[in-house]
Amino acid sequence: MEKVLLISPDRCIGCGSCEVACSLSQEGECRPSLARIKVFRFELGIHVPMTCLQCENAPCASVCKTGALEQDQETGIINIHSEKCIGCRMCVVACPFGNISYNREGKSAFKCTQCDGDPQCALFCPTEALQYVPAEKDNLEKKRAYAAKFAAIVEEVEA
Repeated sequence: MEKVLLISPDRCIGCGSCEVACSLSQEGECRPSLARIKVFRFELGIHVPMTCLQCENAPCASVCKTGALEQDQETGIINIHSEKCIGCRMCVVACPFGNISYNREGKSAFKCTQCDGDPQCALFCPTEALQYVPAEKDNLEKKRAYAAKFAAIVEEVEA
């Protein structure tokens, strides 16, 4: 059964467990700067985990001239083929949520691929702010609402 990564910012305590688990899983070291998930920590105790939302019509993939970003038709996950990446960073600019990063050492863009179906961020989240759940209608609606919720939180904090 297809699953989605569901993010609930109201449950996030800003502990960073997801960032550490991600960087350790993906890079083999505890280096949150290389995590595919970032926790934005705002004043007033607001913490918002952000990672690739695996957009249906992904702008990052559409701007990639080398075909390094490709959406898996079965899972919907957008993968980066680093051997095709030329480091132009157009995908980084195109992501409306800022969820793609560039690794200067590896000379390639990187983003969340949900750990090939076993997202470590969700596994180690102590408050279940991150959950890997079946892609049922209500979960998909929650996932879509998350993007709008994130924009509202940022607007409120900046006001």
